[in-house]
Amino acid sequence: MKKLIFITFVFVLSSCVTPRPQNINNLCSVFQEYPKWYWATQRVQKRWKVPISVQMAIIYQESRFSAQAKPPRQKLLWIIPWLRPTSAFGYSQATDESWLIYQRSTSNSSANRDSFSDAVDFIGWYIDQAHCRAGVHKGDPYKVYLAYHEGIGGYIEGTYLHKKWLMDVAKKVRHQAWVYHMQLIRCHDSLPQKHWWNIW
Repeated sequence: MKKLIFITFVFVLSSCVTPRPQNINNLCSVFQEYPKWYWATQRVQKRWKVPISVQMAIIYQESRFSAQAKPPRQKLLWIIPWLRPTSAFGYSQATDESWLIYQRSTSNSSANRDSFSDAVDFIGWYIDQAHCRAGVHKGDPYKVYLAYHEGIGGYIEGTYLHKKWLMDVAKKVRHQAWVYHMQLIRCHDSLPQKHWWNIW
């Protein structure tokens, strides 16, 4: 009986996870499918002054819009699944430590990494920190991603300069942000608008 209850509990939890959008390469399609995501990114843009296209390009790169994304496990002796390299989790792939700092800084102790609205707010907050501490322009997805990946201290020290692969990834993020930006321009007027009765 206890086993049945546990299985039921796990099933209920898994059913609450928002499925990945059907077409993550088309921002218009993503927002049509999940209007609340659009509204969440609008709030972040207003609060932290971070373009919607930059927010979404980072999530695209970090988790491909998977609410429960985690870094792949390392292999022991190239075969046996071992520990994960970091504690990164969720849409934003924020680590335990970074998330705790975010919660304290924003007085949002109930924020969850598998919540899209919380994840994009974290991204906005982090980019704002990078702007204030390292002078990173919020509309520059290339530099934003380098600071996001390396940490603000690492970005200031230029640790990314010795990582060509990372700079190549940052270029992909820049391109994705540009694609999303152009798509958003074309479909902005047709996207669902939030009305006063939409509480969440």
